[in-house]
Amino acid sequence: MVTAYVLVRARAQRIKGLGEEIAEIPQVTEVYSVTGPYDFIVVLKLKDIEELEDAITKGILQLEGVERTKTLLAFRHYPKKLLDQGFGID
Repeated sequence: MVTAYVLVRARAQRIKGLGEEIAEIPQVTEVYSVTGPYDFIVVLKLKDIEELEDAITKGILQLEGVERTKTLLAFRHYPKKLLDQGFGID
């Protein structure tokens, strides 16, 4: 399983409906509207890296109003239990 995070910049007049449209793409598991230079953070769960192209170029980038994307691939997942051990105050 491959996890990718996609930062999406959109035209202002399309932000309201675009999040729902992005959420309909099959590989998308979560969509967050955010502040800053990007408008959405999209979480993709993929069977393999080849599926990334379909999700981005045939999915997100085809939606009206998407201006730019930046894709980040996750290498390793740290369960909360491990994070608490490494960064907890106790």
